[in-house]
Amino acid sequence: MEKILTGLQPTGSITLGNYIGSIRQVVEYQDKYDSYIFIADMHSITVPQDPKELKERIRSLVNIYLACGIDPNKNKIFIQSENEFHANISWLLECSTYYGELSRMTQFKDKSKKSQNFTSGLLTYPVLMAADILAYDVDYVPVGIDQKQHVELARDIAERFNKKYGETFKMPQPLIAKEGTKITDLQDPTKKMSKSAENKKGVIMLLDDLDVIRKKIMSAATDSEMLVKYDPENKPGISNLINIYISLTGKTIEEAEKEFEGCNYGTFKKQVADVVIEFVSGVQERYNALQNSNEVDKILDAGRDYTRPIAKAKFEDMRKKMGLGR
Repeated sequence: MEKILTGLQPTGSITLGNYIGSIRQVVEYQDKYDSYIFIADMHSITVPQDPKELKERIRSLVNIYLACGIDPNKNKIFIQSENEFHANISWLLECSTYYGELSRMTQFKDKSKKSQNFTSGLLTYPVLMAADILAYDVDYVPVGIDQKQHVELARDIAERFNKKYGETFKMPQPLIAKEGTKITDLQDPTKKMSKSAENKKGVIMLLDDLDVIRKKIMSAATDSEMLVKYDPENKPGISNLINIYISLTGKTIEEAEKEFEGCNYGTFKKQVADVVIEFVSGVQERYNALQNSNEVDKILDAGRDYTRPIAKAKFEDMRKKMGLGR
């Protein structure tokens, strides 16, 4: 079975839009590939982090993904910083990477323009990303189109190392996932639903209180036509609610339109809210059970113990080929 590797940054809470747009695809991958999933906590410290909050977010993120359907029996799930060979491999790869390559990376150029006081980690983290990928000889790395450049850099570094020191790394391929259903802000449906939105009434977090979720949906922006019809350009609010409804029920747009034919918006919103709350309550129930048990520690221990020898063997192979050590 072909291998796939997914890295997740512990940057905060997860929205309903995150689940519908991307997490569901990660769940689908676990049935198609030999799947590796890691929490990229070392990547997160390229910008300042509160240590206590970071530790809490790491655990919370693992539990949310598990609660959303990630099966620990179908994935190797581990925390990046608990496998020291990622950083060891990264250093050896850094010494085969040119400054010009890193300074041309789109994200570095964008972020370094905002402040002159950036850390060297902001420049070199794409090499750590390459180490994450190359350590396991994966076939595919699922990325958005904006992240494709990172996989291409990993391929360039791997090819350069292979030519200089002999065949060492498999050449990974970017897996550009088809964009999942885009869920927009409930208050401003012209914008993507984002946890960083100033108005939190437009954002459904998977850990929101259920009554709060219902209120957010019932107060979602619509229009004055009183017609439940899918028309993103002219009826963005209603179309967004239809997207949420069909994503969680498996129904088609046509089926949803027929189901709510002649309904007023209040009735339609109530039904959408019922479906969302049924889904979210299940996620929260599984999440809370995980938070109150040591199950996640067993899963992370197993993932660490499985992946660490693989990464160690890759590091040792590289070290010997480069003439390091005794």
